[in-house]
Order: sequence, then C-alpha cells, then structure tokens
Amino acid sequence: MAKSGQFMPEKVLAYVGTYTRGERGGIYAYRMDPFSGALEFASKATGADNSSFLAVDPQQRCLYAVNEAKEFSGKPTGAVSAFSIDPDTGKLTFLNKKPSHGADPCHLNVDKTGRYVLVANYSGGSLCVLGIQNDGQLGDATDFVQHYGSSVNPQRQNGPHVHSITLDSANRYAFAPDLGLDKIMIYRFDSAKGKLKPNDEPWVQTRPGAGPRHFAFHPDGRWAYLVNEIDSTLVPFAYDEVRGTLRELQTVPALPEDFVGTSYSADVHVAPSGKFVYASNRGHDSIVVYSIDENTGKLTYVCHEPTLGKTPRNFAIDPTGRFLLVANQDSDTIITFRINEQTGRLTLAHQLSGVPRPACLKIISIH
Repeated sequence: MAKSGQFMPEKVLAYVGTYTRGERGGIYAYRMDPFSGALEFASKATGADNSSFLAVDPQQRCLYAVNEAKEFSGKPTGAVSAFSIDPDTGKLTFLNKKPSHGADPCHLNVDKTGRYVLVANYSGGSLCVLGIQNDGQLGDATDFVQHYGSSVNPQRQNGPHVHSITLDSANRYAFAPDLGLDKIMIYRFDSAKGKLKPNDEPWVQTRPGAGPRHFAFHPDGRWAYLVNEIDSTLVPFAYDEVRGTLRELQTVPALPEDFVGTSYSADVHVAPSGKFVYASNRGHDSIVVYSIDENTGKLTYVCHEPTLGKTPRNFAIDPTGRFLLVANQDSDTIITFRINEQTGRLTLAHQLSGVPRPACLKIISIH
C-alpha cells in the first residue's frame, strides 16, 4: 500500500532501448507495478535498430531513439527514429527516421518546448539539432556543431567523442560532455530557432584522461553531477543558471579503492528527493551511491550495490523515486531495486531476464 498522502500513478511504463538489429532489434515496453517494481511485457516496437538511448517529449506524446550506426541511407551518419505513444496503452508506433549527421549517435534529449531533439554523435564528435513537427515526426536539422581536438589517451581520445547532451531546467543552456576532449562544452540554446551558440565561457576542463560521459542536474538546479568514463570518477559542480557556468566542487571515485581490474563508469542520476546521486560501473558491475550535502552539493560515500548482471550501461529512477532499474547489457537482464528514502541504499525488488542487450531505460507515468 502507498503511504497516506503519497501520490501513486495509475500506470507506469518502462521503455527499453537495445543494442540489437533485425528481428531482435527495437524498443521493448513493460508495464511496471508501482508498488512492487515488477515488470510485465507489454509490447515491442520495430524500426529502431541499435536504439542505445531514448528520450520522451515533455507532453509524453512521442518517444525518440538514436540508431547507433556509422551509416544510414548510404551516408556516413547514424539516425534518429520517432514514435508516437498511445496514451492508453503506451504502445509505440513508428513515425519516421532522420539522419543525425554524424556517426554513432549515442545520446539525445528533447528540449522543454517539445519542438527540438538535440543529438550527440559519439564517433562523429558532433552535435545535431532536429526539428519536431506538430504530429511528432522529425523534421530536418536546424543546427549542426562539429567538435575538434584530442586529449591524452591515444586509444580513446585521439579525436572528439561527444557522449551526451543535457539541457538545464530553464532550457537556456546545453551541456555536452566530450570524452575525447576532456571537456564539458557549454552552449546557449535558442529554443525559437533550434540553434546552439558557444557560451561566453564555452567549456569546463576536466582532469586529463578523465573521459567525461554523462551529466545530470540536481532537482533544485543549484548543482550538477558529471560521471567520467575512463578514470571512473564523479564530479559535482556548482551551477550558475544566469551565466550558464560550472564550478568544480570535488572529485570522488566511482569504484572501490581496492578494486583491481578493468571498469568504466557509464551513467549518472540524481534521486528526485535530491538527497542521493547514483552512478553505474561496467566491469565492477555495480551502482555506487553517494549522499548529497543539502547546503554545499558535495558528496559523501554511502555504498556500492552489485547490479546482479554484467555491464550496467544505463539505469533509471522511477518518477516517485521509489525504484531504481538497471539495464545489464551483457546478461540480458533488467534488475529493479527499491530505494531506501532515508539511506539511499538499494535492495532487490525484481529481476527480469531475456531482454536482448538492454542499453537504455526510460520510465514514464500515465495518469
């Protein structure tokens, strides 16, 4: 039972993007029990091979998926697919597909107006903005930005590799961690024209060889959190929402100090309560939990929780903040953990097997 006064959604849906092609490729939809966290298969949408990252528009009318590939329609680019969401069942219906204007798109976000999709092309080292038409279909690109440069790791950083694109709550600034440059690139976003312009302070430098990957804002907007893939660290920043600038507060490890082996951090999310931040580790196969100081935004270590599967590329926290779901890419499982609202610790709630190479999770509530 829900606690007295606690709102519970009528329907919760979890969409799963996969690293698969052909018959197994596509996006899987599951009904999620809001009390137990259990998942039940609902439907599958085709038309989105290698749908390694998903985004839903603010009105929850449509879902957009990257098609992570090096070629589309005979050109050296990946693509983005658009789907409509049935408001009653959550079923996805394919609308159309457009080029991302760069190889291997790996991340995307819909802006707060619901008029544009911002796309990060990993191998292309670029950003693309695609317009959204009134019916949810993707239009042509309204902007394209190419990154240039390299950093200290010759195997991983011999060129730009944009790994994500995140907007602030005011829809004014866009932040693009570039793994290849060891920088978070900062842009002013023109939501009237769908354009990206370099900010007055156009980037924040990370530690050499860090490999910045994903970026998440605190719910109150005062802080933001970066996960670095290569050196497996978390970095909190103080955020100036007027100037669109970041000030580094500290650097903390995402891995245990005694860990020996190969591991790369992947994803980062802040709990809706604003009390905890979580990050995933591929290799150590864990979620690290840190508590957030409500006055400073700095982090204090809580624990590591095994993900009960291999290669937790992506994870998601449900809108109520009660559950954390992990996509274990190399064991074909999705694990639901219950979040302790007081300590931030995770306990097993449900296990789902047979999901082909799950790469991304998006959870929405239908009221």
